[in-house]
Amino acid sequence: MGKQYTPDSAASDVEAILRMLEGRWKLVILFHLFGGKTQRYSDLERLIPAISQKMLAQQLRQLEADGIIKRKVYPQVPPKVEYSMTDWGQSLCPALDALLKWAEARPATTGAESEAES
Repeated sequence: MGKQYTPDSAASDVEAILRMLEGRWKLVILFHLFGGKTQRYSDLERLIPAISQKMLAQQLRQLEADGIIKRKVYPQVPPKVEYSMTDWGQSLCPALDALLKWAEARPATTGAESEAES
């Protein structure tokens, strides 16, 4: 049986989850790894050209520390490092798909309607 939530505990847990995924690049990285894809560090650099090496390394470390992705280092020269989703990380895919569908269903608003609502 799942955890029983109160409004406060649900809000707190959602906030913790969002903190885990926050960052300009984390979701972009995840979308490049979904579906069982394995990417080398250099592949991710090429796929996300606007990200700096420092930021890519930081975001990958955080995702790995949170158990969303796994890192495999091959003992060779030059070093070869591959990244892929953990099973738990891969299970995030349907939730993100649901968010995309939710966003697509957003009613179109005009500037006058949104000002009237505020």
